[in-house]
Amino acid sequence: MYDVAIVGAGVVGSAIARELSKYKVNACVIERDEDVCNGTSKANSAIVHAGFDATPGTLKAKLNVRGNEMMDQLSKDLDFPFKRNGSLVVCTKDQDPALLDELLEKGKKNGVPNLRILDRDELIQMEPNLADDVVKALFAPTGAIVCPFHLTMAFAENAADNGVEFFLNTEVTDITKSDDHYLIKTDKDTIEAKVVVNAAGVYADKFNNMVSEHKLQIIARRGQYMLLDKSAGNHVSHTIFQLPSKMGKGVLVTPTVHGNLLVGPTAEDVDNKEGINTTAEGLGSLGATSAQSVKNVPLRQVITSFAGLRAHEIGGDFVIGEAEDAEGFFNAAGIESPGLSSAPAIGEMVATQVAEKLGLEKNPSFNGHRKGILNPATLSIEERNELIKKQPAYGNIICRCEMITEGEILDAIHRTLGARSLDAVKRRTRAGMGRCQAGFCSPKTMEILEREVPMSMFDVTKNGKDAKIVFGYNKKI
Repeated sequence: MYDVAIVGAGVVGSAIARELSKYKVNACVIERDEDVCNGTSKANSAIVHAGFDATPGTLKAKLNVRGNEMMDQLSKDLDFPFKRNGSLVVCTKDQDPALLDELLEKGKKNGVPNLRILDRDELIQMEPNLADDVVKALFAPTGAIVCPFHLTMAFAENAADNGVEFFLNTEVTDITKSDDHYLIKTDKDTIEAKVVVNAAGVYADKFNNMVSEHKLQIIARRGQYMLLDKSAGNHVSHTIFQLPSKMGKGVLVTPTVHGNLLVGPTAEDVDNKEGINTTAEGLGSLGATSAQSVKNVPLRQVITSFAGLRAHEIGGDFVIGEAEDAEGFFNAAGIESPGLSSAPAIGEMVATQVAEKLGLEKNPSFNGHRKGILNPATLSIEERNELIKKQPAYGNIICRCEMITEGEILDAIHRTLGARSLDAVKRRTRAGMGRCQAGFCSPKTMEILEREVPMSMFDVTKNGKDAKIVFGYNKKI
């Protein structure tokens, strides 16, 4: 019997788990995939929004601004990549500049600091590659970029280190109320909990509707992206938005915290909640659309493309809190953009509500700090040589594109909630994220997983479940 069971180990579920671990609580997280950060949290724009777009008075507005404020300290405490690069919402000569004024007023009402509208002369000094038709822009200096993988894993690892139990590779199939607690049936066992927190992304409506008469309807909204090589990473320095529409904030062009350039997303509602495939039409549209805000985007330097699904609830706002007719069942549903930005604040809000519900006491032994995977590139030559003397694995380069060492991969495997697949290693270390997209380093990474976990080479997968890579021998020696 757990006090709290959280369904979903994305950035929201992991943030809630970390905040709950500040209390004396017996809590668990149930995740159907083999790793945390395997759904929407791994496939998004990696943007920390300033908070000027959301309608004043909504949860999106309140939690976006609060989440943005929390990021600086969290990045220090939990050691994940984060940078305040600022954002620009551009207006072209064919668009109504009054829309920028509306965004400015929204932002002021939401409490976003230091917003201002800039004319073209000042903009070109900041971003020389803005499209020729751009005449004005709203500048938000508090806009930022983050690594969504490391943010999610930082929350999850810190939660686990503070006593939260994680059940990975465990799919929830049914939730029912039984007296004063819930029975959570999974494909492995039945878990009992006094409180359930529903942070299941695009499937949050399914679980809410099992226990509540107040039905949710979540539409999967697919966004397709193109990621460009690091040689294109300086094409812009700020996050460049277009004027938003009813489908979202439009196609953006932004640097990433790791030095790449990201272009996207599209916005299309799909029936399939597993529909993360890219399409020729979708990717083909990104070039022309992005050119409306940024010229000469070097699309020949695309190294990969991907798609993610946003959990759009038809009510248009986040759905957070205890269901009216299902006592002890808390939703964190409909978490689309600005969900990544809001995640720390959502965690804070839901954990506070749950703690009040259960009368939880503060955990005096809570440790809010976590150290990320060491990147030897941040060390001086002298420090790096000393590290290699003590731990020779840091002198063995496995991923030549990103210059990732065996030492980093060993850390990724052996740390809390360690990697068990190629993608899990990739998200933690970037081994396989470079130009060759894992073409050269995969066999070596697989050998390390086989040796260190340990596991059979036949059980090493790309991303868990049935995504096996080796199926047999072509010859035996």
